[in-house]
Amino acid sequence: MSPVRTPLYDVHTRLGARIVDFAGFEMPVQYAGILAEHQRVRERVGLFDVSHMGEVRVRGPEALDVVNRLVTNDLHRIRDGRAMYTCMCAEDGTIVDDMIVYRLSAEEVFICVNASNRATDFAHMQAYAEGDATLEDEGDAWSQIAVQGPAAPELLGRVFGPELAALKPFRIREAPFEGATVYYATTGYTGEKGAEIYVPNAQAVALWEALEREGEDLGVGAIGLGARDTLRLEMGYCLYGNDIDRTTTPLEAGLGWVTKLDKPAFVGKDAIARQRDAGVPRRLVGLEVSGKGIPRHGYPVLHEGQAVGAVTSGTRSPTTGRDVALAYVPSALAEVGTELAVDIRGKAKAARVVSVPFYARL
Repeated sequence: MSPVRTPLYDVHTRLGARIVDFAGFEMPVQYAGILAEHQRVRERVGLFDVSHMGEVRVRGPEALDVVNRLVTNDLHRIRDGRAMYTCMCAEDGTIVDDMIVYRLSAEEVFICVNASNRATDFAHMQAYAEGDATLEDEGDAWSQIAVQGPAAPELLGRVFGPELAALKPFRIREAPFEGATVYYATTGYTGEKGAEIYVPNAQAVALWEALEREGEDLGVGAIGLGARDTLRLEMGYCLYGNDIDRTTTPLEAGLGWVTKLDKPAFVGKDAIARQRDAGVPRRLVGLEVSGKGIPRHGYPVLHEGQAVGAVTSGTRSPTTGRDVALAYVPSALAEVGTELAVDIRGKAKAARVVSVPFYARL
């Protein structure tokens, strides 16, 4: 099958984007360059086309319970109009996907899933959904534009008004735009202020152009998938397919904080509880590498000359100038300060375990 184009494809070509095939979509990997785009988000404000992400809506009298059984976090702990980050696991406790779940009301839930997992996730949900609720795959109906950076609240206020721009993180509200209803969600993947706007496909270009126009004096610009990756890695955010997948559990990935083993049954709970009780064998840690050499996905992590793990994500942090990585290592070597090494093209480069995020705004 040929890659799918999002409704914003012509905008990307107008802006001179380099287009790549990503998760079956023709997506912009960069425009002006990854470093410049990364800096724009850290210092000003950037626009991301994330329309490749999937959306699922769950409606019905038992919608909350249906979703709660599918995910590790507890939907009953948040109020209507709020969001939560969570994992969805298989029965063996491994991660099917990580996602944002929005509680719209007591009978309606909106879920954003990763692009590469859209079909897999929906099939998993259908297979394990139990209760009086219907599941709808709405991934082809929505575009999504993320607005991220220190100037994002100012830009969003100009387009959507000051009340929405002042929302606290992990909230969701409906808003009018060009005769349509959009979802304004204060979530993101960069560590900066901002929002993600779920907009019907027909209004996507108009919204992008309005954000460009209203943000011109704020230094707004388009940001590709390349900078999206370096931004999220500086924050230590997991990327499905790299840092988490069907071989990793939430406890191994440092996602125990979104895994509520004290709530009623959910898919994978028993297996995760068994791992907790037996002892988690490995942990996802942050590494800082000394000397020249960028740690890349798949590079071996060494302890006393022996391979003990592998890098899952790595880069030279544009903001800090440090070479950093995420990697799984045995739990006994996961303490901050532990001295390790990374095999970078046949040379062992000294590394140590550090706390994440690698970057924090002062």
